[in-house]
Amino acid sequence: MNENTTKPRFIDRALGAIETVGNKLPDPAALFLILMVVVWFVSWWLSGISFAEVDPRTGEAIQIRNLMTGDSIAEYMTQMVSIFVNFAPLGVVLVALLGIGVAEHTGLINAALRGLLSFTPRMLLTPMVILVGILSHTAVDAGYVLVIPLGAVIFYAAGRHPLAGIAAAFAGVSGGFSANFVPSAIDPLLQSFTQAAGQVIDPTLLVNVLANFFFTASSSVLIILIGWFLTDRVIEPRLNRETAVDGDMKDMPKLEPLAPKERSALIWAGVSMLGGLVLLALAAWPETSPLRAPNGALSDFGAPIMRSIVPLIFLLFLIPAIVYGYIANTIHGHRDIITGMSKSMSTMGYYIVMAFFAAQFIHSFGVSNIGALIALKGAAALAAWETPAQVTVVGIILLTGFVNLFVGSASAKWALLAPIFVPMLMLLGISPELTQAAYRIGDSSTNIITPLMPYFPLVVVFCRKYVTGTGIGTLVAMMLPYSVAFLLLWSLFLLGYWALGIPLGFQGGYTYTLP
Repeated sequence: MNENTTKPRFIDRALGAIETVGNKLPDPAALFLILMVVVWFVSWWLSGISFAEVDPRTGEAIQIRNLMTGDSIAEYMTQMVSIFVNFAPLGVVLVALLGIGVAEHTGLINAALRGLLSFTPRMLLTPMVILVGILSHTAVDAGYVLVIPLGAVIFYAAGRHPLAGIAAAFAGVSGGFSANFVPSAIDPLLQSFTQAAGQVIDPTLLVNVLANFFFTASSSVLIILIGWFLTDRVIEPRLNRETAVDGDMKDMPKLEPLAPKERSALIWAGVSMLGGLVLLALAAWPETSPLRAPNGALSDFGAPIMRSIVPLIFLLFLIPAIVYGYIANTIHGHRDIITGMSKSMSTMGYYIVMAFFAAQFIHSFGVSNIGALIALKGAAALAAWETPAQVTVVGIILLTGFVNLFVGSASAKWALLAPIFVPMLMLLGISPELTQAAYRIGDSSTNIITPLMPYFPLVVVFCRKYVTGTGIGTLVAMMLPYSVAFLLLWSLFLLGYWALGIPLGFQGGYTYTLP
C-alpha cells in the first residue's frame, strides 16, 4: 500500500504551515539587507538612552553608536568595499573550494565514493552508506547529487528497499552535516563567524579553526550507529510493510563498477595524498619546525600549521585530483585544471551576493554596540534565572534546530545567530567553542525534515523513481525518526563529552573567563 494514502493528515498540515511561513521569509541576502537597515534605525533610537550595563571592553557604561548621523554614513560609505573584501568567511570558502572543485571536475570524488560503496558486504551496507555520506561533506554538495541516489541503487541491487538506501544516505549527508572525520570547508567558515562574534566582547579572542574537530570526529561514530539502528530496525521494516516499489526499473541508474583505469588512478591519487600527509608530518616533527608556534606547540592557534588549515585543504584535494585526472585521462593539461576551479567558482555566485550583505549587517551590528548590549542584557537575564549552563546550551541547540526549519543555509544562520549567542554565553562563562558545537548539532539535526532545505525537493525526486507516489510528507515521515534521535542523543553526547572534560578540539575548551 502506498505510504502517501495512509499517513496522518496532521503531517501534511504541519508541513504546510512550515512551508507557508518559510516561503514568506525574504531571501537570506535580502534578509541581511533588511536587518542592516533595522540596525541603523534602532541605533538612532537607542543612541540617546543611558544604560547601566558595563562594557567589558572599556569598563564604562555601554553606549549605542548612532549609525544614522552624517559622519557615520560617510564613514560607512568609505568602508563598504573593504568590509566586504575583508569578510573572513569569503576567502576561506573560495580558497577551499578551488581544490575541491578540481577533485570534482576530474572525477576523483565520484570514483572514490563509488569505490567505497562497491566492495561493501551486505551486512555493512547501511553504515557504509552513512559513512560515505558523512565523508562527502568535504566536497560540499556532492553528497546530495551523488551519494543519495547511489544509496538507493546499491540497496536495490542488494535486494533491499531503495528508499531505505535514500534514507540512510540522506541521514549521513544532511542529518550528520556537522559530523566528519576529516576537516572540511565548514570548519573555517563557522570559526570565522564565531571569532568575529566573540571579539565584540574580547577583541583579542582567537578561535582555532579545528576547535570542534575532536567532537565532530567522534560524533561521526554516533551518527553512524544511530542511523544504522534506525535504518535496519525501524525505517526499512516499515517501508517493506507499507511502501511498494512501483517505479520503472528499466530506467533505474546503475552502480557502475570502477574501470581498471579509474581504479589505478584512484590508487595513485590516494598514494599522493598519503605522501603529502607524510611530508607534512615530517616537516612538522622537528621541535624547531617553522610550522610550530614559538613555544614549540603544534596545536596552538599561533602555530602556522593551525593557521594554514584552509590552504592545506586546498592542496590535499588539488594534488590527488591532478594525479587522478592525468592517469584517468579526465584532464589533459593545465587548462582543464583551471576549468575545474572555474566551475567550482561559478556555483558560488549566490554565496558571494549573500556574503556581501552579511558582511555589511555584521559590521553594522558590531560597531553600533547593539550586539554587545543584547549580549549583556541576555546574560544578565540568564544569570538572574540561575539556569544551569547545560540547560542553556541545550536551549541553544533546540532554538537552532527550530530556526533551521526556516533558514536552511548554515552560514547564513550562523551569521545571524553568532553575534547574539556567542557574546551572551561568553558573559556567562561559556566558551565560544562550546556555543559553536551546540549550534552545529541543532543545525544538522533538522536539515532532513525541512522542505525549505534547498536539496529537499531533489531527494523527493530520487524517491519517486522507485515509489511513484512519494510526496514531501512521505519523505518527512521517513526522516523524522532520524531527526528526533539525532537531536536528542547528539545533545546528550555533547553533555557527556562536557562532563568528561574531553577537549572539543584544538584549544576547544568549555569555559571562558573575561580578561
